[in-house]
Formats: sequence, structure tokens, C-alpha cells
Amino acid sequence: QVQLVESGGGLVPPGGSLTLSCSGTKTTLAYHMGWYRQALGKQREMVARISSGGSTRYADSVKGRFTISRDNAANTVTLQMDNLRPEDTAVYYCNAQKIVGGDNVWGRGTQVSVSS
Repeated sequence: QVQLVESGGGLVPPGGSLTLSCSGTKTTLAYHMGWYRQALGKQREMVARISSGGSTRYADSVKGRFTISRDNAANTVTLQMDNLRPEDTAVYYCNAQKIVGGDNVWGRGTQVSVSS
């Protein structure tokens, strides 16, 4: 089973940008990948997904602002976040869903805080 490690979170002012990275301990070729987030007092929600073939899907709230990509050779998935808003503040989690069987693997999360 692959293990996931996130990096790139931090504090940024509104309108700023951050890039989150998720690194797998082994090949992620057999997994669909994604980023989820959970704000204080809220349920975890899907932010962006990317299939093994590169197809992407985004939450309506981040369309046009966030971009997900993957590098299968490097076993990484990246979330480029632009024009950040205070409501983007949350813990962001990397997710890997196995194509065969559907098992889910989660990273430990990285904090993103958007404030002046």
C-alpha cells in the first residue's frame, strides 16, 4: 500500500498563491489521486481529483483558481492554488484511491491558512 506525504501548506494573504505537493512512497500509477480539505466545523470535501489517465474534476468553489496535476514517474500529485480566499482555510489532505478494489489511502494533512 502506498503512503502519502503532503507539503507546501502555510499562511498566505487573500489573493495569494500556494502549491501543495503529495509524494507517494511507491508508484501511484494504480491510483486515482485527489485533494480534499476540512475546515473547522465543516465536513471534509473534495477539492480536486485526477484520474490515472489525467482526467480532472474540481469542486465548484475552486474552479478556475486551483489546478491539479500528477507526475507518475515521480509518484507525485500537485495542487496549484491561486487567488486564495479566506474560505479556503482548511487542512488539506492528499488521497489515493486504488483503481482495482477502490481502497483509499490518506496523507496526514497540511494546514492552509488565508488571512490578512
